[in-house]
Amino acid sequence: MATYDLTPRIAPNLDRHLVFPLLEFLQEQQMYPDEEILKAKIELLNKTNMVDYAMDIHKSLYRTEDVPQDMIERRVEVVARLKSLEESAAPLVAFLQNPSAVQELRADKQYNLQMLNDRYQIGPDQIEALYQYAKFQFECGNYSGAADYLYQYRALCTNSERSLSALWGKLAAEVLMQNWVVAVEELNRLKEIIDSKSFSSPLNQVQSRIWLMHWSLFIFFNHDNDKTQIIDLFNQDKYLNAIQTSAPHLLRYLATAFIINKRRRSQFKDFIRVIQQEQHSYKDPITEFLACVFVNYDFDGAQKKMKECEEVEDGNGSTMPLRDEFLKNARLFILETYCRIHQRIDMGVLAGKLNMDYEDAERWIVKRIRNSELDAKIDTETGTVIMEPNHPNV
Repeated sequence: MATYDLTPRIAPNLDRHLVFPLLEFLQEQQMYPDEEILKAKIELLNKTNMVDYAMDIHKSLYRTEDVPQDMIERRVEVVARLKSLEESAAPLVAFLQNPSAVQELRADKQYNLQMLNDRYQIGPDQIEALYQYAKFQFECGNYSGAADYLYQYRALCTNSERSLSALWGKLAAEVLMQNWVVAVEELNRLKEIIDSKSFSSPLNQVQSRIWLMHWSLFIFFNHDNDKTQIIDLFNQDKYLNAIQTSAPHLLRYLATAFIINKRRRSQFKDFIRVIQQEQHSYKDPITEFLACVFVNYDFDGAQKKMKECEEVEDGNGSTMPLRDEFLKNARLFILETYCRIHQRIDMGVLAGKLNMDYEDAERWIVKRIRNSELDAKIDTETGTVIMEPNHPNV
């Protein structure tokens, strides 16, 4: 499975806190030696404020109750800094925790800033302190507190760049708390800003789109009914161009989404052309499976790739929780395409193409026919599948 692991390609496009779920997954799957994963976790934690967690991992890695002196000193620094930021943000936090006071706020940010200054002596310094306090809370792993404070900060912030930064932080916090419904809302807000904002360089806009797509993987493969939304986002021209230019490995996820979403067949032919174009820059068993079926009509190759697809698993939830659905639809792709170019097919041959034994293949095909997914009938005497002619209505 390590052969197909995309973590080294995905991680540079994520906030370091979002890499932890991927490392947890790799550790559960025992894809790499435990020692390597624990060292990677410590390396990530060194640039966060999650010092207690880093200490626990150090103890586990080196099988000791002692921790390095620099970790102890770092913990003292973090606690002191947290206390200092808490004091700086205290006036605004106290205001926001007072329901009757919060009712005085309006949609007009300039009015709010003036009112806070006149009545509560809360100025730009205290608002900036709230942002720094929220960011520090996030770095400490308190994602719930960070999400609340970042939301409140954005309601008062008039600096568009700082507000955008807060929105990225809010999205990361919601993803890490697995609040998928709220995360979808934040994702859509972020997309709207990225698509409409005037960037200093087109490359910065492309990079923002690439980050957004990587972060969205957690949401699209975990949130109910969002398997189609990945197609809506990734298959847009601007986003597909960004994938082809800088992140062709994301084609794996778009390919998976197309395979499990039969309702999006109208967009599928164009995507197959993209798979063809990008074969030189990226391919894995999932993209190669589609090339075998729809480009080369190599059904033996497709069967082999489908077997390899079972080994492709990702920590953000791509094919693993969807394996049954994925394999069912992959087999249906082979069946439909193979049947389009043959009128009568031997059941034994077809079972081989589908990587199933004879009886399982027969039951599976009968079910597809009953569900109107396949226009055919089975001749049990000759052991063949006979395709019904599908003449267009004049």
